[in-house]
Amino acid sequence: MSVNIIIKNAVKKFGDNTVISDISLDIKDKELFTLLGPSGCGKTTLLRMIAGFNTIEGGDFFFNEKKINDMKVSNRNIGMVFQNYAIFPHLTVRQNVEFGLKNRDYSKEEIEKEADKFLKLMQIFELRDRKPEQLSGGQQQRVALARALVIKPDVLLMDEPLSNLDAKLRLEMRQVIRDIQKEVGITTVYVTHDQEEAMAISDRIAVMNEGVIQHIGKPQDIYHRPRNKFVATFIGRTNFLEANFQAADRQITCGDYSFAIEDISIKEDSPVLLSVRPEDLIMHKADESPFKGTVKDSFFLGLNTHLLVELAHNKQLVEVIQESSLESLLPVGEKVSLTIKSHKINVYSEDGATNLIRKD
Repeated sequence: MSVNIIIKNAVKKFGDNTVISDISLDIKDKELFTLLGPSGCGKTTLLRMIAGFNTIEGGDFFFNEKKINDMKVSNRNIGMVFQNYAIFPHLTVRQNVEFGLKNRDYSKEEIEKEADKFLKLMQIFELRDRKPEQLSGGQQQRVALARALVIKPDVLLMDEPLSNLDAKLRLEMRQVIRDIQKEVGITTVYVTHDQEEAMAISDRIAVMNEGVIQHIGKPQDIYHRPRNKFVATFIGRTNFLEANFQAADRQITCGDYSFAIEDISIKEDSPVLLSVRPEDLIMHKADESPFKGTVKDSFFLGLNTHLLVELAHNKQLVEVIQESSLESLLPVGEKVSLTIKSHKINVYSEDGATNLIRKD
């Protein structure tokens, strides 16, 4: 059985240091929910509070309507997958997968049947008689995932499960995790610092910083309309440009470049901060726009080319991403002009704390 996880006003302290500060979450039944943030932001601490490994200094945790604050770890019916796999080196693949079932008094026939099911589901049935030392990192993580799921937990908790794998294996395993989670239909809380990984697998993401949730939303919402400067910086790449808003004609002005913007929640002249993704800056010949600059460097990365452009009006470096062409890279020193995909930008208060485009 899968469950709805509800967290109300959670607080975690280590001595005088508050690591989690008044967090509330509603994680839906069968949802793959990711806690995303930089190292030390509190995401693993919160996961361990759900698991029962950390004490709770404030707030309440629920699985459906059942409060679990004081429930023993062994009674929470959770499956856990760790960064370091945590599979038993002296046991075979099959014995590792069967371990949790044996501790739950299943019959021999039931143990064999359920283990076979998850060995096949994780595509490691042919490896069932090998020891962990004979497996690749990806294969070991599949064993860990099979062992966590075979006991039919109410909740699956995953703490940086792919961080020890190389880039190719990470791509493979995140798809495996996504597919298996949907097939099994289990509420999953996933911790990572990798924003691309989070966007690839998650139904929803909570971006955390310094023990506080900055933004909860679907991946596309967090990417396209981040709530504040921190989220815009942490999710993807962006350029921040100082600009001014003129209320009379609804114009944003950055240097000598201006464009109209209607959908903004301020009604008076104000300095603002623009967040412009590198792919939303369009480069032209030098005389095609008043927003001018000089190419300072360029990097060919296959599908795309990344360029660093120094703006003429304030000498700021901005990043521009273009689809690669067959022509040579623009030389350093080339004069160019830019335009902005104004419908895709985000406009923040001058301090970056508030997105003035968002409706909520």
